[in-house]
Amino acid sequence: MIKTIIKLALAAFVAHAAWQMFVVYSAHYRFQDAVLSTTQFRGHTTSDAQLRDRILELAKQFDVPVTDENLTITRSENHTIVESSYTRPVSFFPGSVYQWPFTVKVDTFVLPGS
Repeated sequence: MIKTIIKLALAAFVAHAAWQMFVVYSAHYRFQDAVLSTTQFRGHTTSDAQLRDRILELAKQFDVPVTDENLTITRSENHTIVESSYTRPVSFFPGSVYQWPFTVKVDTFVLPGS
């Protein structure tokens, strides 16, 4: 009986940790995909300031702690490079919080005339 309770408790802890990781990684990948899409279709008329504002809006939308200080946008002819790094708190076990690091690097090529 006690052995079964221990196994169930262990399974609950593993399920909790897996769910916590799913939540933060899901937000990270959705944000990264949205940034990629935004940079691909920015065209040649969108300024870096407008792109920065849009990326910061996406960060709020996906609850990703990207700020103006940890966001770098570089434009070189037809390339747009967006870089950022941040940490998210993840609670693997109740009462313990680990700061999990994430890095975003998007390098897109925009064709002339698009």
